[in-house]
Amino acid sequence: MIKDHIATSVNITIDDFELSPFYEKGGAVRFYNVFGTDSDKILEKLNEALAG
Repeated sequence: MIKDHIATSVNITIDDFELSPFYEKGGAVRFYNVFGTDSDKILEKLNEALAG
C-alpha cells in the first residue's frame, strides 16, 4: 500500500496514514506502534527509495 501511494503521490507523510486505505488498517497509530521511534526515519527512507 505504501509503495502504491508513493507511486501516485510522489511521497508519503504520517498524515497520509489517516487516509484510505491506511486508516482502515489502523492508520498512523498502528504505523507508530509497529515502527516506534524510528517511524520518521523509515518514512524518509521509503520516500528516498521509492520516489528517487
